[in-house]
Amino acid sequence: MPLLVGAAMPAGEVSATVTNLRSEQGQVLACLTARPGAFPDCEKDPEARTLILKAEEGMQLDFGRVPTGRYAIAIVHDENGNGRLDKRLMFPREGYGFSRNAPIGFGPPSFRSAAFAVEREPEHQSIKMRYLF
Repeated sequence: MPLLVGAAMPAGEVSATVTNLRSEQGQVLACLTARPGAFPDCEKDPEARTLILKAEEGMQLDFGRVPTGRYAIAIVHDENGNGRLDKRLMFPREGYGFSRNAPIGFGPPSFRSAAFAVEREPEHQSIKMRYLF
């Protein structure tokens, strides 16, 4: 099969392990994006990889093969299964986490602080869930 000039070729597998879930209720919503402006919810990236899986401690997220580049992962522990991150006075009521366990300030981390490089080798992240309430 001929190679197309300028076409992005799949490079490496991207996966993550989720740790520190406070319960196995509900589901985990995850997204992987290469677009800084679409992080952390991925809604503005039609090429984002999203996953919805039953919550369980030590769960594995498999995003498959992606083109070479910089990516960031955001996850939510949707304990009540309503498909979104619930908030109380603008603060998350459910768990959340980010690739590279990026530090949190007032609001989610920047794409830059959560981003990691994907080359030819598989890339695996370990993401620790965080809870405020």
